[in-house]
Amino acid sequence: MFGALLSALEDPEVCGRLLSSLDAPEVSARLARVAQAEGRPAADVMASRIWNFLDTASDDHFVQLMGIMNQARDPGLAAVRAILAATLPEEVA
Repeated sequence: MFGALLSALEDPEVCGRLLSSLDAPEVSARLARVAQAEGRPAADVMASRIWNFLDTASDDHFVQLMGIMNQARDPGLAAVRAILAATLPEEVA
């Protein structure tokens, strides 16, 4: 299921629906600030942050992510929320 979600990240509509489903106002606000600062759509920023995390994460990061997913009702959404929370700066200078 998470693999299908990752495959769909290239579709801006899927990213838009995913963003509206996050139920994490602080993470959504951080994403919006980064997108505005970079002059890119939030969906593009979200997808690039997720892909970069998956490309560079250590084994420990993946173990933590699997733990988060195992405890969640919606594992894919929980993973996206955790990745964005970990990769988006709290403030953009």
